[in-house]
Amino acid sequence: MAATISRDELKMKLDRGEQFRLVETLPAATYHHAHLPGAINLPPDQVMQLAPKLLPDKAADIVVYCASPT
Repeated sequence: MAATISRDELKMKLDRGEQFRLVETLPAATYHHAHLPGAINLPPDQVMQLAPKLLPDKAADIVVYCASPT
């Protein structure tokens, strides 16, 4: 089930050391410029090719983030 969490909730997960995969869905150049610690990059144009390799555990807790105007 997909759910939305806030930035504060993400920070709490990170601070508590929870086990989850953090995925940035921005182009590789943006990821290499700056990304959250521990995040992996899954560019939108490569989801079909990379997701099975990068996220093989279908039961894993996954948090996905991208750019936002706010």
